[in-house]
Amino acid sequence: MRISLAILLVTSLAVASCGWRESRVNPRNWFGNSRAVAVETEQVAVNPLIPARRRGVFARPESEDLSVPIATITELSVEPTNTGAIIVATGVAERQGPYEVRLVPDNDDLTPEDGVLSFSFRVLYPRKGSAAGGEFTRTVRDGYSISTADLDGVRAIRVAAARNALETRRR
Repeated sequence: MRISLAILLVTSLAVASCGWRESRVNPRNWFGNSRAVAVETEQVAVNPLIPARRRGVFARPESEDLSVPIATITELSVEPTNTGAIIVATGVAERQGPYEVRLVPDNDDLTPEDGVLSFSFRVLYPRKGSAAGGEFTRTVRDGYSISTADLDGVRAIRVAAARNALETRRR
C-alpha cells in the first residue's frame, strides 16, 4: 500500500509539472509580451481647395475625422475571450483632456498584411488649450474586440502611435 501510494504521488507530481502553463493549448499563451518597434511616419497631402463630393441633393457631407494619433503607447496586451480576443492598449497623450479614445484598424476588413494586424491609437483633444499635466492624468486606455474568425492568419498585432508602436506576437 505504501509503495503504490508513493508511486501515485510521484506520478501525479510529474504530470502536474508537465508545463500546462507554457503549453500552446493554454489560451493565455496565444500572444506574448509586447515590445517596441519602429514607427513609419507618413505625410498625407490634403488639398483644401478641392470640395468634398456630395452623394445626393439633401445629403450631408461626411464629417471630417479630426482625431490624431496619441503621443506614445506604454502597454499592449491581448486578452482571450470565449469568442475571440480583446486588444487592450494604454497610451499617454500629449496634454490633458483627451476624449473619444479609440483603436482604429488600418484595414477596414481586418485582413492581416503578412500576418500582422495593424491598428492606430487615436484621440481627440479639446479645442481650447489645456495644460500638459502629469503622465498619470494624461494616461488613457482603450480596447478593441475581435472575433476568432478575424484572428485566423494573424501572427502579430501592432498598434502605432505618433512616437512609437508596440507589437505582440502569437506564440
